[in-house]
Amino acid sequence: MKILIINGVNLNMLGKRSKEYGTVTLAEIESEAKKLCGELGMVPEFFTSNFEGEIVEKVQMTDADAIIINAGAHTHYSYAIADALKDKTCFKVEVHLTNVQAREEFRARSVISPVVDGVIAGFGKESYMLAVRAAVAHTKK
Repeated sequence: MKILIINGVNLNMLGKRSKEYGTVTLAEIESEAKKLCGELGMVPEFFTSNFEGEIVEKVQMTDADAIIINAGAHTHYSYAIADALKDKTCFKVEVHLTNVQAREEFRARSVISPVVDGVIAGFGKESYMLAVRAAVAHTKK
C-alpha cells in the first residue's frame, strides 16, 4: 500500500521559522513517518512544494491508497487543491502541527476539510504519525 504525504507552503522552513511550530524540521518529520510507514506495511512518498499548482498536479497524478496533506496557508483559500482532493477516492487526512482553531480567526477555516476523511491538528509532529496510523487503519479494511 502506498501513502502520499504532501507538505505545502512554508513547511520547508520548519525548524527555522516561528517557534510556535516547534523546532522539528520537515526532514525529521519525514524520517519518523517513513519509519512508521515501514513498520505498518506502507510505502511512503513525500512531496513538498510552495506552489499551489504543483500540489494540485501531484494530487491529480497520484495512485496512492491514502493522502496526508498539510497544505500550510493554502488550507484556508485554495479551492484548486480542495477540488483536486475532492476528485480522489482514496483515504485523505488533513494535518496541522498547531491547533489552528486556537490561532488567528482566518486559520480556523479550512476549504480542504470538507473534502477529506478527517483532520488531525495540534499535536506537533505527532499529527503526522496519527494520520499515518489512521490511513493504515482505513486502507486495510
